[in-house]
Amino acid sequence: MTSLDDRHQAGGKRSRLFVYNGGFVTQKRLRRILQLAGYDIRLGLPGPDDLVGIWGNSPTAHRGHAVAKKHQVGLLRVEDAFLRSIHPGRAGEPPVGLQLDRSGVHFDPASQSDLEQMLAKHPLDDSALMRRARDAVARLTEVHLSKYNAYDPTNPAPKPGYVLVVDQTRGDASVVASGADRARFLEMLVFAQEEHPGARVIIKTHPETQRGFRPGHYRAEDANDRITLLSDPISPWELLDGAVGVYTVSSQMGFEAILAGHKPRIFGQPFYAGWGLTQDEFPLARRQRRLTRQQLCAATMFLYPTWYDPFQDQLCELETVLDNLEAQVLAWRQDRHGWAASGMRLWKRRPLQKMFGSEKKVLFTEDVKKAQASGRNWMVWASKAGMEHQGATRVEDGFLRSRGLGAELVPPLSLVTDRQGIYYDPSQPSDLEDLITQRVRLTEAQERRAENLLRSLIQSSLSKYNMGGEPPALPAGRRILVPGQVEDDASIKTGAGKVKTNLDLLRATRAANPDAVIIYKPHPDVEAGLRSGEIIAEDLADVIALNTDPAALFDEVDELWTMTSLMGFEALLRGVRVTTLGAPFYAGWGLTQDLGKLPKRRQARPGLLGLVHAALIDYPRYYDPVTGLPCPVEVAVRRLQSGEIPHPGATNRALSKLQGLLATYAHLWR
Repeated sequence: MTSLDDRHQAGGKRSRLFVYNGGFVTQKRLRRILQLAGYDIRLGLPGPDDLVGIWGNSPTAHRGHAVAKKHQVGLLRVEDAFLRSIHPGRAGEPPVGLQLDRSGVHFDPASQSDLEQMLAKHPLDDSALMRRARDAVARLTEVHLSKYNAYDPTNPAPKPGYVLVVDQTRGDASVVASGADRARFLEMLVFAQEEHPGARVIIKTHPETQRGFRPGHYRAEDANDRITLLSDPISPWELLDGAVGVYTVSSQMGFEAILAGHKPRIFGQPFYAGWGLTQDEFPLARRQRRLTRQQLCAATMFLYPTWYDPFQDQLCELETVLDNLEAQVLAWRQDRHGWAASGMRLWKRRPLQKMFGSEKKVLFTEDVKKAQASGRNWMVWASKAGMEHQGATRVEDGFLRSRGLGAELVPPLSLVTDRQGIYYDPSQPSDLEDLITQRVRLTEAQERRAENLLRSLIQSSLSKYNMGGEPPALPAGRRILVPGQVEDDASIKTGAGKVKTNLDLLRATRAANPDAVIIYKPHPDVEAGLRSGEIIAEDLADVIALNTDPAALFDEVDELWTMTSLMGFEALLRGVRVTTLGAPFYAGWGLTQDLGKLPKRRQARPGLLGLVHAALIDYPRYYDPVTGLPCPVEVAVRRLQSGEIPHPGATNRALSKLQGLLATYAHLWR
């Protein structure tokens, strides 16, 4: 059996790979993954120590077979991995991983592929690997990820109780390898009806058939009052959840059916058949081992594929692929109908176009009727939302924003979208509140991810704006940090209680803590002269921390008192005791001391990691300025750590300076 180290040669001996299919040369992502895996593509004729690369059992594979046989060299069979992209490959989207097989093709039972040998002989008894497999299945089902992902999980599935019959494209290599044709598919349909008398039958068409790339085996005339041909883009996990039986020849949905808890009926000889997890019409005698679902998943999703991370341009583990693909799929689900946007200042439009306009160009308009009639989703900058914007999605900066201020027109790496309200306004529910409530319980994988993220933030001293210098020398004693805020900010207007000004905040803090050392940190927008909120704090504070990195202060203080500042959240993450006088999003969950009036609906009691997952992983949307792709939070963190982020151009810098001179009139441009 070929080992994983043999197949992933990066860092070891490299092989020249001679190819005779144009796709190996023209597809940049394909070439790069092969290069990272240790294969250098060449044209011409191979020598004794070289390999010939072919694409599975494609129509051009015979060329490579003939050359390899003539020159007596080995073959490397290349195929897409079991998670690929949003759209089918024929739409031109690059893959997130490949299967590189020296022995055969995973879907062709004529030879024992590397995957089959793994399934037959690998111990598959590592407890950590089995745990990762369980976590992966949970993640796939929760986010609704499959090989192709151009569907919306909220699209309604048929009423549960049906038999699911999976169609495949005509001429598909896995169908041909199983010796199947239309007659076999029709036979399978008969079995589905006979073995489930009276049950409805749903025939699920292939995504490439939906897109018009290739026809399937079933036709409109095969449907009747009991049999429905389903071409709607519905999540395969939703379909599997409502099925009482699953029938397929060799589709990947058969594999997913196993992971979903089914024992599917198989009319071909796919890689997942013969291991005790399927009902096989044409069993392979050589497959005698009995596997668990976790063992099948571990070999198929972890050990066999070669996964690629475009953000770091390197090979990676499945978990990284799940993070990356989830970010891109969730963005597509939001953007696929396009956006109309209102309340967006001119300087914000370019970054918004980059973040939300990948499917359709964002339509910027202040005409409410035009936005509503556009057939697009509608967004409005949260602080600009009025009664006329009912039904619009609110948009705001995320909690890990940039290296530099929004008031200095530095574009954001993250934005949040909220269909119900917005996180800083406690007068109405928000999507973030729902997410925090849902994260009362985390899986082990979610806990690890939130914990790793939290560790990265603390070790790198990252905050919202990531600017400022070293902290000043601080007197000994019980130190309380009081962050100043922009007093006309929307979070003060909507979320502050009786205390609404920086001066009153300092007074309240001093009154409650007469002997404490109070450190006042002005808001960076106020320090820069770009927003209102400047006060004379010397009579109430012991130290004024000017031009100081907020993250550098957290290690020096014991407590933080705030109205609604995000610094309260950042302090909470670092183990600092936080007292709130308003109703910020992180208050009311049992993690802070709250002196203000809070919404009664905040009854859940998540742990700190649950709050981290909801606020930094689930809620924001991140954009990678290097690749131009939607990305997970971990990529945004790496960009902030490395400084690989854009800086405002000359026009934005000049405009921000003009805004500073006219700070009194900031309401005109914000």
